[in-house]
Amino acid sequence: MAKNAAARYTETLSNELNPKATPQSKAIKGREAEMAKNNAGGVTFVLDAWGQFDRFLILGSEGGSYYVSEKKLTLENAKNVVACIKKDGKRAVDRIVEISDQGRALKNDPAIFALALAAASDNKEVAEHAFANLGKVCRIGTHLFSFMEAYNTFGKWRGYAKRGVANWYARHEDKLAMQLLKYQQRNGWSHRDVLRLAHVKPKSDGHNALFHWVTNDKAHLEGAQLPKLILAFEELHKAPSVKNAVSSVNEYGLTWEMLPTQLLTEQKVWEALLPNMGITALIRNLGRMSANGLIKPLSEGEKLAVSRLTDAEALKKGRVHPITLLSALKTYQQGRGDKGSMTWNVSQRVVDALNDAFYASFANIEPSGENYLLGIDCSGSMFGARCMGLNITSAEAAAVMALATAKVEKNYFIAGFDTSISELKISPNMRLDKVLEIMRRFNWGGTDCSQPMLYALKNKMNVDKFCVYTDNETWAGRIHPSQALKQYRDTYGKGKLIVAGTSSTNFTIADPKDAGMLDIVGFDSAAPQLISQF
Repeated sequence: MAKNAAARYTETLSNELNPKATPQSKAIKGREAEMAKNNAGGVTFVLDAWGQFDRFLILGSEGGSYYVSEKKLTLENAKNVVACIKKDGKRAVDRIVEISDQGRALKNDPAIFALALAAASDNKEVAEHAFANLGKVCRIGTHLFSFMEAYNTFGKWRGYAKRGVANWYARHEDKLAMQLLKYQQRNGWSHRDVLRLAHVKPKSDGHNALFHWVTNDKAHLEGAQLPKLILAFEELHKAPSVKNAVSSVNEYGLTWEMLPTQLLTEQKVWEALLPNMGITALIRNLGRMSANGLIKPLSEGEKLAVSRLTDAEALKKGRVHPITLLSALKTYQQGRGDKGSMTWNVSQRVVDALNDAFYASFANIEPSGENYLLGIDCSGSMFGARCMGLNITSAEAAAVMALATAKVEKNYFIAGFDTSISELKISPNMRLDKVLEIMRRFNWGGTDCSQPMLYALKNKMNVDKFCVYTDNETWAGRIHPSQALKQYRDTYGKGKLIVAGTSSTNFTIADPKDAGMLDIVGFDSAAPQLISQF
């Protein structure tokens, strides 16, 4: 909201008394070239191209932010991705692979899109490097279809492009059969389309048989030796029944995606699926299995689901992102899906397991033993945008990401701020639903990211690290956050600032010239580790 005359007078007077303070509506003197207006109208530092690149890979631009449309944000990020690829294509590809392969991003789509842009580069070495890493980023069939959709728009089907796609299909016949059945199509793309467009040549008789099966080339299938998984799939779809489905799942390992739709309401079918179900599929189908009665109090289904959800190694292997678990928890405990009419009786043990799984999904972190002030932006903009189309707001996600640090670091103070600041009486020992309940009470107004540092100064707090979770749309303060930090340092002789950005804009409150300030991506699963090590 616009400042009134009294507020402007107070701001002017404050600046005259304290020349080291610049209102956030203006650039810091001498730093004008490094700063720009953010989407809320405040002036912040401009994030460098590689920092913005990381934000896009981890956050994407789905849903945009409170102040900027998704379309605009997507365009800005696409231009930046192209610029980074042109500047150092090999570095860009390596970063894409690292973030995707380590499961640091909430969704893999931004990494796939960026890889497709690199693969379409006019620089042959960059393009070849991108295709050489295709399998590391596009690990499953749906990933490949998303890549094809993007590459077919930007790139040309040169020899190295065809070789790269051929290598994706060169995996062992049994593993390839699993991909062909489990991920048959997406967004209008199928394996048949890919094989024909890329002119993929089979590397063996087994691959040749699979390719003919995919393309429905019955003339060349006579006498061909197909994997047992394919044969079991065909037999089940010829004679769909609960008995045949259970037998096919137990004997041949058919997944739920391969089963006839009409059988997916049957408890016995899910009972067969559950023991060997992938962790991601398990999380997605908790509601369905509760609805059909497989997961209920004291049942074997409940025991098995809880055991699987609390398996830290399985979470790591499945690249399950913490925010995915938070979203699953919110959906499951409400007893109904966000779409459709399905309802279920909530298992409290499953709720507790999802709560534990959230914290277990972070990497093992060595505590630093330092004192932390964890400042969570609770301004209106944080509550106005949802995280990548999920059922949680940026404020909620920021809060629980902060709690992941608090879980490790025992010396912390958690505060929520807008244009003022208050202690948030939450702890990592609380159930997440209680944490979110407390958060929803703090849906405040404007944004002043200097508040955590000013609060510490006013209350004479001994802080080693300030960690601010924000969308960087700060505008309302009488002093820039970087200046507030320097004032704290002048008094206490210490103080670092970690800015955990929650949107893929190119703004940051961290001074890029200050080695004691660090900008990270707030929803990075490695964020608590990065914070501890800084």
